[in-house]
Amino acid sequence: MLWRMMRSKYARDLALGGGLALTTLGLVCFPQACVAAARTGLELCGNVIIPSLFPFFVLSSLVVDLGLAGYIGRALEGVMRPLFRVSGACSSALALGFVGGYPVGARTAISLYRQGMCTRTEAQRLLAFCNNSGPAFILGVVGAGVFADSGVGLLLYLVHLVSSCLVGVLFRFYGPKDEVGKGPVPSFQAKRFTAAFTQAVTGAMSSTLNICAFVIFFTVILRLLALSGVLGAVAAVLGRLLGPLGLTEDWCRKLLTGLIELTSGVSGLTQGGALTGQVSMAAFMLGWAGLSIHCQTLSFLADSGLSPWTYLAGKLLHGGVSAALVWALARLFPPAAPVGAILSQQVDAMADLDFPTAFTGSVCLAWCLLLVFFFFSVFSGKRQKDMLQ
Repeated sequence: MLWRMMRSKYARDLALGGGLALTTLGLVCFPQACVAAARTGLELCGNVIIPSLFPFFVLSSLVVDLGLAGYIGRALEGVMRPLFRVSGACSSALALGFVGGYPVGARTAISLYRQGMCTRTEAQRLLAFCNNSGPAFILGVVGAGVFADSGVGLLLYLVHLVSSCLVGVLFRFYGPKDEVGKGPVPSFQAKRFTAAFTQAVTGAMSSTLNICAFVIFFTVILRLLALSGVLGAVAAVLGRLLGPLGLTEDWCRKLLTGLIELTSGVSGLTQGGALTGQVSMAAFMLGWAGLSIHCQTLSFLADSGLSPWTYLAGKLLHGGVSAALVWALARLFPPAAPVGAILSQQVDAMADLDFPTAFTGSVCLAWCLLLVFFFFSVFSGKRQKDMLQ
């Protein structure tokens, strides 16, 4: 009955209007809390989001626009095609997604599709598993920060990588079964470095500001949901429904928070409950990534012509596979209790990170990765030239 009502345009418009009215009322009733949440979001963007994502956005654009992805693709075609049924050029999106974090991998995949370096079906497959968390967030923030245990961070990162690859293998069956096992023949013309660099910098800044807008918005929304009691009420209903599965109201509240915003979700996991359950839910949240990150990714998909459903299905599957792997490993190798102080509010802690340190480290890592891509491309091109002679 409810589904039929939501399929009606009038019902959807009425629900949307009601939601906007209630949000406006919340801003009026809790102005100081909303301002504090927005300030926290701004600090998070200035000290973490911009220095960590901006260099990798520039890097991803240069890798695609300068044609480096094409050179790398010809060398890795024999690996990417059998495993994931995507062209070798897609390896650049996978690598940048593992190192740069959300949503660098998805943005690179969309750029490859727009430049004609992969087909539509390959781009859809790639979106399902290339948009992943970076090592700095999982190892530093979640492992050392939230759980105060570097071993937990390493376990989560390895499980995150393995689960992503498993999702990619599963999504190789997506699309037409009679697809030819050869990559597309792109009519791609590499840009001059001056033009590519200028467009990469301006485009990266635009994309970064776009992401910051979503971070601030969802930080405020999450605070409103908590203050108005909506989050607690929904968690209570889910607790009664999912009680037979072992999820209490408290765990449902944590799950709902992580479904909406990743950093706020993982920050509250250490407040009660068994360590195995905490790490398993952290693995699910990292795989799912959160509604805030999805909106950031979907903003890039808006004018690409690609469907968001394979991306969302891939992220949901990524979260489920990650949680199952952590639970299975915990059964085989029970984790020890973490030691040290546990951060009580991870968003505030991330906002206090030093900007120069974060920016310098991110830039150095991006340039090192660019040099790896460059030398690998040169080596690949020289090797193919020698084979033709």
